[in-house]
Amino acid sequence: MGGFFGTISKKNCVADLFYGTDYNSHLGTKRGGMSMYDETIGFTRSIHNLENSYFRTKFEPDLPKFKGKAGVGVISDTDAQPIVINSHLGRFALVSIACINNAEELAAELLAKNMHFSELSSGRINQTELISMLIIDAPTIKEGIENVFNKIKGSCSLLMLMEDKIVAARDKLGRTPMLIAEKEGAHAVACESCTFHNLGFEPVYNMGPGEIMEITADGYKQMRAPNKKMQVCSFLWVYYGYPVSTYENVNVDCSRYCAGCLMGKKDDCKADFVAGIPDSGVGFAIGYAAGKGIPYKRALIKYTPTWPRSFTPATQEIRSFIAKMKLIPNKQLLKDSEVIFCDDSIVRGTQLQDNVEALFRYGAKKVHMRISCPPLIYPCEFLNFASKNSDLDLITRRIIQKFEGDHNKNLDKYKTTDSPEYNRLVEEIRQSFNLSSLKFSTIEDLVEAIGLPKEQICTHCFDGSSYFD
Repeated sequence: MGGFFGTISKKNCVADLFYGTDYNSHLGTKRGGMSMYDETIGFTRSIHNLENSYFRTKFEPDLPKFKGKAGVGVISDTDAQPIVINSHLGRFALVSIACINNAEELAAELLAKNMHFSELSSGRINQTELISMLIIDAPTIKEGIENVFNKIKGSCSLLMLMEDKIVAARDKLGRTPMLIAEKEGAHAVACESCTFHNLGFEPVYNMGPGEIMEITADGYKQMRAPNKKMQVCSFLWVYYGYPVSTYENVNVDCSRYCAGCLMGKKDDCKADFVAGIPDSGVGFAIGYAAGKGIPYKRALIKYTPTWPRSFTPATQEIRSFIAKMKLIPNKQLLKDSEVIFCDDSIVRGTQLQDNVEALFRYGAKKVHMRISCPPLIYPCEFLNFASKNSDLDLITRRIIQKFEGDHNKNLDKYKTTDSPEYNRLVEEIRQSFNLSSLKFSTIEDLVEAIGLPKEQICTHCFDGSSYFD
């Protein structure tokens, strides 16, 4: 995944760019980058590895070298960026949120045209540089971005910082959101609305799928009209989105609360109280408690945001360690209690395994688990929200492999709520973690909680239903 922020102003905007980019830190843990343009010194760029530190910590020493009235910044879980290019379309710095499944094929096509690649990410093609090559392989910026839309398999949203403007383009199916905001003498663009408020910006425009906008300090104008089809990622509301952010006019925390309320009203489970697993399980848990009419208590506390996501690190050993260390149970609340815990999802099961063991160890009599989304059956093809080596990284596919001897067999049956196969899958997950009970939200309740038409939401990881084109 990843997030970006761009701003253009009538005065120096280093602080806005720095803090606006930092407000995307919940979307990525690997690399960060910023680029600014100034009439006297041209383009300035800085890129840092964030795996062992914060964005602010890494970039604060670089701030004195930055100067300018326009800039773009990015937090990325993929490649090092921004890329700075001098081309027949002019000079520009580029940042992207992308998942390009046919990168090698596109690179070979460009190399055959005598283009070259100078940036590598872990020895592989740098996605953002590949996107820049696709853009300059066209006579105009608009046609270049349409070239990106037409050729990549996956998704891509991007910001181009030019000498006099920022060009913003949202993925052709709108898998990631993009919003434009303004304040006196300046405009900004980002994928997260939470980046705007403390910097004095007010959101004024939601970009549509495939829409391209030209943004200056004075305003913005459309370069390409939006497409009619949209497939915005539902997992933004489930997990990735920051609680105060709003996408397509639907607030993240309100959606999580609604999903919890819907489940709580229908659930006949008896318990002393409800607790949320921080951070993204909290809104769902508060809604569940309200819907069910029992107390919400903080039985698990996250010690510090310095711990990265438990499914992001490369090795199981590190994932297990992080899952154990970042959450601390409250023994006084748990002792002799029957508790319903709410979480956002179960991907590999790394975090859940350790949490459940700790909850029983601290004296809980029963531990019930409620998940705010359906079981994850299909790996993400569009945003890489869970880095994977194979389908078998998903706990559901490992269980299907155990049941069927083939992890790809009968997926339609396992994804169908309350089918015999679905119920068997959920029961196996429950038993494997020694849970007192386990329930997942249904696709129908998730869609209702988000509040957009089903055909406008990407639910591919749950039911494999997304558009690919």
